[in-house]
Amino acid sequence: MEGPLNKVSQFASRDLSCFFSPTSIAVVGASDDAAKWGHVIAKQALRSTKRPVYLINSRSSEVLGHQTFARLVDVPTGPDVAVLAVPVKVLSESIDDALAAGVKGLIVITAGLGEVDGAGIDAQRDIVTRVRAAGAALIGPNCLGLVDNANEVFLASNAFEVGSVALLSQSGNLALELQEWFADFNLGFSRFISIGNQADVTLVDLIENSIDDPNTKAIAIYVEDFNDGRGFVKAARRAHDVGKPVVVLAAGSSGSASRSAQSHTGALTSDRRVIEAACELAGVSLVNTPRELVIALQAGLQPRRANGSRVGVVTDGGGHATVASDLLEARGFLVPSLSAETQADLRSHLWPQSTVANPVDLAGYGEQDPNSYADVVIRLLHESDIDAVLMSGYFGGYSSPNPFAQGLDQLEIAAARSIAEAVMAQNKPLSIQTMYPDSPAIAELSAVGVTAHNAIEDAIASLTHSKSLVLGELPNEIDSELPIEGLTYCDLMPVIESKGITTPGMRVVKNREEVIQAAEAFTAPYVLKANGLLHKTDLGGVALNLVDRENLLSEFDRMRAQIDASSYSVEPMVDSINGVELIVGLTQDPRFGAVLLVGMGGIFTEVLKDSVLALAPVGVEKAREMLLSLKGSPLLCGHRGRPAVDIESAAKAIAKLSSLAAAHPEWSEFEVNPLLVTPNGATALDVRVAL
Repeated sequence: MEGPLNKVSQFASRDLSCFFSPTSIAVVGASDDAAKWGHVIAKQALRSTKRPVYLINSRSSEVLGHQTFARLVDVPTGPDVAVLAVPVKVLSESIDDALAAGVKGLIVITAGLGEVDGAGIDAQRDIVTRVRAAGAALIGPNCLGLVDNANEVFLASNAFEVGSVALLSQSGNLALELQEWFADFNLGFSRFISIGNQADVTLVDLIENSIDDPNTKAIAIYVEDFNDGRGFVKAARRAHDVGKPVVVLAAGSSGSASRSAQSHTGALTSDRRVIEAACELAGVSLVNTPRELVIALQAGLQPRRANGSRVGVVTDGGGHATVASDLLEARGFLVPSLSAETQADLRSHLWPQSTVANPVDLAGYGEQDPNSYADVVIRLLHESDIDAVLMSGYFGGYSSPNPFAQGLDQLEIAAARSIAEAVMAQNKPLSIQTMYPDSPAIAELSAVGVTAHNAIEDAIASLTHSKSLVLGELPNEIDSELPIEGLTYCDLMPVIESKGITTPGMRVVKNREEVIQAAEAFTAPYVLKANGLLHKTDLGGVALNLVDRENLLSEFDRMRAQIDASSYSVEPMVDSINGVELIVGLTQDPRFGAVLLVGMGGIFTEVLKDSVLALAPVGVEKAREMLLSLKGSPLLCGHRGRPAVDIESAAKAIAKLSSLAAAHPEWSEFEVNPLLVTPNGATALDVRVAL
């Protein structure tokens, strides 16, 4: 299971029709023992009325009241697909038997292979080689099975309620939990596929196939190993392009990548940040919990999208207004003040104690006139400066059994109908949090696809995943280059220069005579560096602003006495007035390939932790976008009287550096820190590479 390291995936959709529309099915290892997988899968498989199901058991002539066959080759007509629920010790023999019978699709439930040890990996690879040589395909091993509800393919241990979501999961138990959450949101499954070890058929293959499935309207994924990260991005983008939202719950991504970081870049590039960058590029909703996954699916299946982050908030209590506003802003939304004209219009529908700036708090007026909710919500839905509306609190309570709301039920239901008509007439999402989600008024809104949530955080999560997405360009193709002989600072700086990136120029020195020659070659002030050291500044290996030759020689003597460096270099001091130091780094992710990091640089890089990631290599436009997305971007654009730096030169340098580093997959980490950007251009001041 090795992902691509140095090129954008190129793949064609595989023909997996044998799994989803087979003419006949076999269950190998079928059993009457309820504790065995062969029992529960055979029981599910026999639910289908569309095709024959053959049960294979070498020890019993009958299972679940059906005739069995000792071997697959004994079946009169070779089945298209076979489920193998057998012990690992007989799996290889069962694979050979299935291939001899002409089976084209194998679903291997058996565990104990690639997920266990090196011997298991070797055995798994051998099986896949034989399967592919026979022109067949294999899902698993170590999987829970497959279900396609529309085609009555029931080859998993559990039944899954019919619906329009394809679930691709590396966890069987999580799939069962999601089924419970789906029921709460009136969602169901078009299909369920347990992807297991992805030894042959991969997550990418199944995304591609689900895109082409007419019964699938959205794709939900639980994944622990993306396998082919670049392929995942391309497949998910195609799903986005055809209007099928993809929601991903990615596990095992909380820690740093399993390597010893040898640079700032390595320390700042966590697995999670790489996945976030990939999902953003893919147009995927990345979630943190099973519940949020279902909320994101529900939001993604709605036709209405928020084209921005400005939210109008409607409540009938100050507490709900404050909590909603705080949570919205924490999620990156804005709660902007409404125009004077809009506020005047809203005030005409409410009483004096209501607040109308945004949030709009009815302040108890809902009890006087439930239609005031409709007046406010409809006005906000039509407001050009608002992208989405959040209603939080009591709405729904007047039409519920409530001794304090006598006679208001029909008024609230009428208000809900008015809101529903307004929602249907335009393209903005309305999200609701209510204490009464089962009330008749809320049912009116549910009928037009507006979901009501008990918890405010769920209502806001729904808005988060209803945002329209504008996908960036895919990374440029990577043209690999021959490895570079030397990898010291002195070797690399000329390489940087050869790619059109400005450097100060430098001379390598090993003795005082060479230091004097370097001083004559450059104009003071000077910089002296001890080369081949990690974090050389901390070790006293960088001396700046050396004003004359004597000062340079003195520092050289000090460094040589205190630091065991492979060599030293002399450079002219670059004018850093009005400059900003950036870091540009690249790491090789085992699943997503080359990953670029751009951030605020210099010696405080790891303290500031102000950086962004992208799959590499990037073009100038993407590099510019990354720079402007930094928290410190105001420093680049001119701040408190300082002139703006040359962002265009910085973006061009970043694009060139990303192409250079991505072309060398043997470099596990590459870093230019700092890249000094001034109003007059961008200059690479230091570079290091780790193999």
